[in-house]
Amino acid sequence: MVKYYENKTTFHFSWEQVAQGFWKRYPNPESSHVLSEDTVYREVRDNKLFSKRLLTKTNRVPKWGERFISSPVVKIVEESIVDPKAKTLTTYTRNLGYAKVMSLVEKVVYRVSDENPNWTVAERSAWVDSQVIGFGRAIQAFGVERFRKNCAKMVNGFNHVLSSMFPGVNVQDSAPQVAVAMSRSEKIKDAAKKASELAKSKANTLYATCEPST
Repeated sequence: MVKYYENKTTFHFSWEQVAQGFWKRYPNPESSHVLSEDTVYREVRDNKLFSKRLLTKTNRVPKWGERFISSPVVKIVEESIVDPKAKTLTTYTRNLGYAKVMSLVEKVVYRVSDENPNWTVAERSAWVDSQVIGFGRAIQAFGVERFRKNCAKMVNGFNHVLSSMFPGVNVQDSAPQVAVAMSRSEKIKDAAKKASELAKSKANTLYATCEPST
């Protein structure tokens, strides 16, 4: 069964500012793992901007994961739709490499906040799956936990970019909103930690039994 995770973040910038900053969010102090970004498709259709970008990222591979992943570098496809009339920016992201080991599909909708029209809410959903026989669930749980941590870094990095682009805005840290949303998933967090340890144990056992005898 695919693991699901969601959270909500409030950026203290207008939707127009967030929509501008979205294309310039790299580099930032939290994005050293992003190696490159290239736009491969862009079209205006029905007064909406459709884009597709290819990003190259790297993530530290846990020791047990080295059994399955030979390189930490992975290609990411990012598709987006900007609707200036509805004031929504919707993104869909998925990894191309190592999808059988762990696939992650993310959807984010940036829209005007109901609380304050000068703020922007990012509603994020993620689906994590693994086809590794034996402990796919453990890998899924590990992926959810890593994604949760990366969300906090993303918020900090994006706020840094927005603050640099719009220095006159009185910015408040968006991290608390992320923390509140994540507090509802504490059970997932605890399960993910236990599952990660289980995955490490199983990986060592599995490959120990598969090693050729001398």
